Amino acid sequence: MAQHRLSVNCTLLVLSVQLDDWSDEDIDAMIEVGGNSSANAIYEAYIPEGYSKPGPDSTHGERSRFIRSKYELQEFLKSSLRITSRKSSASIQSSFSTKILDSFRIKSSKEPETVVEYIGLLKVKVVKGINLAIRDMLTSDPYVVLTLGKQTIQTAVIKSNLNPVWNEELMLSVPQNFGPVKLQVYDYDTFSADDIMGEAEIDIQPLITSAMVYGDPEMFSNMQIGKWLKSQDNALIEDSIVNIIDGKVKQQVSLKLQNVECGEIYLQLEWLPLDQ
Repeated sequence: MAQHRLSVNCTLLVLSVQLDDWSDEDIDAMIEVGGNSSANAIYEAYIPEGYSKPGPDSTHGERSRFIRSKYELQEFLKSSLRITSRKSSASIQSSFSTKILDSFRIKSSKEPETVVEYIGLLKVKVVKGINLAIRDMLTSDPYVVLTLGKQTIQTAVIKSNLNPVWNEELMLSVPQNFGPVKLQVYDYDTFSADDIMGEAEIDIQPLITSAMVYGDPEMFSNMQIGKWLKSQDNALIEDSIVNIIDGKVKQQVSLKLQNVECGEIYLQLEWLPLDQ
């Protein structure tokens, strides 16, 4: 059954090196992440500069080595997302980790699972925090959590620092019917529940709308293409400008944390369409 479904579904182009049978669960996982386009955006995100991917004329051995490097060894995946395969070392990791799969899966009240269409990826660089709230004796151990739909990702914990610098890049897939990204800051505790240190919402509509209006950003020189305006209804410290910079659509965001006594978070957003 699984092999038949593979043969008729053109989105499922990734097979194991040994052509192992795929379970229905494995195939559904690939469908849910949007097929190869979405998978490549994750598993090829960090291919070294100058590295040549195998082409149609490459040998079987060259293609096999690339597939092993990409899926089994996860050499081009961000190190914080790398996981251990649940299959033997001779097989490609055809199952995604809970961290990745959960970020692409959405439940329906009427159906067990619903395929979600994705329009792109949002790269969020969590730059730094300033004057964060104290939750321990004299300091805090802060980390940032980002949520979009059913997806939740987080930064590393920085110990004993109220002005942490993360400079950490996180990736979220953006569905067609997207809402704001929810940001929360927590204080890590070893023996008790982590304490909240403030929250905010990020409106990604201006970024995505501007990017889609201008199309291929590499065709334009550096310029401003959009703006998210500060108001009483959002957490912006100042207007957030959407720019084309070096052929990429980016946005600087500075947020005053809400429902907390103090604290600011600084981010950089970048839009990545799935066809990149």
